[in-house]
Amino acid sequence: MGAIEIRDNRPAGLLEAHVDGEVAGRVEYFVLAGDTPALVAVHTIVEPGHEGKGIAGSLVREFYATAARENVPVVPLCPYAAKWAQKHPDEAPAAPAELVREAEAQLKEHADL
Repeated sequence: MGAIEIRDNRPAGLLEAHVDGEVAGRVEYFVLAGDTPALVAVHTIVEPGHEGKGIAGSLVREFYATAARENVPVVPLCPYAAKWAQKHPDEAPAAPAELVREAEAQLKEHADL
């Protein structure tokens, strides 16, 4: 397996992991609209044949690093991202409960996110 290259495709709401020129996994996300912006992880997906290689963890780690660089919180609605955050509290600060509720409401209202 080659090196994992992670690219943020913000317009599409995708943080993609590329391995040997192909997409090996992704975090699907949206930017929370409102007074306090946040990055909201909705799904973490690893393509068949790429499981068990650390791709999901690399993606979520970079997702939190991106948010830190932008000085915004992460709302991990994705079960994998939420579990990863619990295991890595030093890299994944918890989002305020109010932001979590706002993100859940926006996702419910706009299922296309």
